[in-house]
Amino acid sequence: MCGRFVITSAPEALRQAFGHVEQPNFPARYNIAPTQPIPVVVADGDARHFRLMRWGLVPPWVRDPRKFTLLINARSETVGDKPAFRNALKRRRCIVPADGYFEWQPGSMPKQPYFIYHHERRPFGFAALAETWSGPNGEEFDSVAIITAAAQGEITALHDRVPVAIEPQDITRWMDCANIETDEALTMLAAPPPGAFVWHPVSTRVNKVANDDEQLLLPVSLDETPSAPPARTVRKAAVRPAKDGAQGNLF
Repeated sequence: MCGRFVITSAPEALRQAFGHVEQPNFPARYNIAPTQPIPVVVADGDARHFRLMRWGLVPPWVRDPRKFTLLINARSETVGDKPAFRNALKRRRCIVPADGYFEWQPGSMPKQPYFIYHHERRPFGFAALAETWSGPNGEEFDSVAIITAAAQGEITALHDRVPVAIEPQDITRWMDCANIETDEALTMLAAPPPGAFVWHPVSTRVNKVANDDEQLLLPVSLDETPSAPPARTVRKAAVRPAKDGAQGNLF
């Protein structure tokens, strides 16, 4: 599952990591939610490009997006079979840059949120699929869904699903829809191996989409939460937001 994520790296750092041509100047986001515009990296031949797309895929055959349930995630096990995702998997594979995401552990009320991030403290790319919806009056928008897989290792204590993070060496192959067939692309849709990501509990302030500040990433003591989940080793906070003034106001 992936229902909220964050982007804290400076735009130039993301450009170096994912190689897109454009140099967009966008702000740090600490609580990105479905239906919001999110950065997406797409491939066009040998070049990569930065695009903004709405999080929540709408297939092109949908008549009225207002009456269609947004598809924010796609399951890796069935993504090749579902009509909503099948064509996008073949022709419109893409990457959603991120510095971490949130997950809520059941067992307490409210559920305890955790911030999850790469153990190397670097940005990574979610495997994603994009579609363009066109309406009868010429309206058009791009939308995207993030692919998830069955969780492995200790992180299963938080949730049984995790977003697929494409390894840096596989990003070119994942987005190469002209030469890489669907069957080969599906082999890249695995959960991160145990130890690749670490996490710590954070404030329930993240539950409200209106809260979007760096304080959401700070670790909290489980003793401060309404009901402490099963004990585990909590690692030190890792993601550092960009310095003030390093990012603009694209969103």
